[in-house]
Parts: sequence; structure tokens; C-alpha cells
Amino acid sequence: MASVSGVLPNIFRWIFTVLVGLMALAALAICVLMLINPHVPAGAHFGPTTVDFGQVGEPGTVYFHPANGDFDFQLTAFHGTISFFIGRAGGLIETLKHFGLPLWLLHVLFLGALFELLRRLFRNVGRGDSFSPGTVRLVQLIGGLLIVSSFILSFAQNLFGHAVINYLLQHAVITVSGTQVHLPAASVGVFPRHRLTLNGAMFFYGLLVLALSEVFRQGIALKKENELTI
Repeated sequence: MASVSGVLPNIFRWIFTVLVGLMALAALAICVLMLINPHVPAGAHFGPTTVDFGQVGEPGTVYFHPANGDFDFQLTAFHGTISFFIGRAGGLIETLKHFGLPLWLLHVLFLGALFELLRRLFRNVGRGDSFSPGTVRLVQLIGGLLIVSSFILSFAQNLFGHAVINYLLQHAVITVSGTQVHLPAASVGVFPRHRLTLNGAMFFYGLLVLALSEVFRQGIALKKENELTI
């Protein structure tokens, strides 16, 4: 059992080392995409292609094609009964790039930082420093990272959703049995831009980790007091 407990921390350390490397490569790739800022070729088109909506069991068609110097996107379902059309779909792609790439970069940076802290944590565990001030600081950093990221990532996701929804409200047309469904005005603000939001699960996980770090910190303090007493 002792040999297994000694091997597992090293295995986890190497796993998190590989994950840190992968996150670094992903962050580099996203940064390159942001710098290059690729665009859809002028003559690009897709479809019409039949798609299956899974559990609904009804086929639909997807069509993406050039139109009026931009692109149109159309999705039909239930034998044409429902139609979802986006004029100037090229602008939607630009919106997805403008807000989506930074959001993905934030997620990758968060995961990279988390994996790096876990790598250092299991490095200390492998050295036998499980109950040391350095290990406690690492656990505190993990909890703090989770709490801070719960606000930052949620706010970034809020901006992304706000931009995409507002673009769809301005350019999307939904038709049901030949009758156009009128969407609410974009000025309503489905996602308030400056609302403070957080990822509840990540926030409470961070609190839990901080609480555990405090338990370990007090345990170390009590251990030192006992050693001095003896």
C-alpha cells in the first residue's frame, strides 16, 4: 500500500504536467487565431444538407451560401414547417470570433493555472510535504483561483451571450407554417451587459477548498505545538 501511495502522486503530477502543456498549446493557438483573424472565403457555401434532430426524429436542412456581399444561413425543420433564417450571417461569425475567442482563451488560461497549481501540489505530496505551509498555500491559491474565476468567466460568458443574442434579434427571422414569429426588440437587453454574475458551483467549490486549507493550516499549527511540548 505504501508503494502505491507513493506512485500515485507522481502519476498525477505527470498527468497535470501534460495537461499544462496542452493548455499552453491551446492558448498559443487561440492567440494566433486572434492575431490572424481569419475570414470566411467570399465564395464559401454549405449545403443544402439534410440533418437529423436526434430524439425529435424529424429531418431538417441546413443551407449556408453567399448573398449580397455577405452570407445567408437557413435552417428548416419538420418538412419546412419551421424555418430559421439569418441574414448577414457573416456578421454573426465575426461576432462569435470577437467575443468567443477571448472567452475560450480565458477558459484555457484558467485550466492551465489550475493544472499548474495541482501539479505543484502533487509534487509536494510526492516529496512527503503534504502537511507543510507551502502545500497549504497551494491549496489556498486553488480556492482563490476558483472563486475569482467564477466571477471573471461568468462575466465573459455574459458578454458573449449578450452579443450573440442581440445579433440574432436583429438579423434572425423565424417562420412557423408561413407565419413570421416576431422576436423582441434588441434594445430590451436579454443579457444585461453590466450585471454582476458568477458561476455558483465554481464559487462554492472554491469556498470548500479554502475551508479545507484552513483545516490543514490549523492541523499543522497544532502539530508544531505538540512537537514543542514534547
